[in-house]
Amino acid sequence: MLISTSELNSILNNTNVIIADTRSFKEYFEGHIPGAVHLDLFAFHWIDTTKQGIENFNNQSKSLLSFLGVTPEKKVIFYDSVSGMLSARGVWMLMYFSHPSVMMLDGGITKWQKENLPLETKPNGFKPSEFSGKTNPEIISGFEHIRDNLENAKILDARSAGEYDGSTVRAAQSGHIPNAINIDWNQNLKEDGTFKSDEELSKIYDFPRDTEIITYCQGAYRAANTFLVLKKLGFENVKVYLGSWGEWGNKMELPVEK
Repeated sequence: MLISTSELNSILNNTNVIIADTRSFKEYFEGHIPGAVHLDLFAFHWIDTTKQGIENFNNQSKSLLSFLGVTPEKKVIFYDSVSGMLSARGVWMLMYFSHPSVMMLDGGITKWQKENLPLETKPNGFKPSEFSGKTNPEIISGFEHIRDNLENAKILDARSAGEYDGSTVRAAQSGHIPNAINIDWNQNLKEDGTFKSDEELSKIYDFPRDTEIITYCQGAYRAANTFLVLKKLGFENVKVYLGSWGEWGNKMELPVEK
């Protein structure tokens, strides 16, 4: 799921590669990896995980990935400033649609620039396709699944300590999902913005490998980053709660802890 700067630099001219810059358009406009298209994934929050809500999310995502030009033979590489939450969301989304080849640039454009690799400022257009990926329900969770498995699943809260303990309020209710464990997603990264080693990460996520783990944050971006780390470590049963606190914290009938 990770590609290094040198590996990406060696395939920049490959026509079967799509490179998606997930940062803001201002950042993209100021300089991006040659050939990259701009895809601001932060615009696609989703806080409805009812059955109909998930169907609508699937349809919106298919339109988005068609616009991006994804076809089965394309290798898709997402990047942002570091090994961040936006590129992680892109990788998770394509994994959810069972795409065979999707990666994140480890270290993002920060590492790319540090190594004096090429940049360009001209925008690149999309080459749309008819995307037809098959959803994988094993890596997504809605609120009902969590509500019904509060005692069975291990719930990981990837937000800040303030959001977790309720002192930072970002929904009608503050606090966290009952029994959730707080591991801020920032702990996944080294100071240079690349992922920590598997050895370091295993000490942070010291759980049995067969545990069902559900990650969440505010909008399922930071949670997607933690999802990738857990998959990288070999955890098999990991889901992202798509609605995250943006949904849970605004449903007054759902339980919360502080």
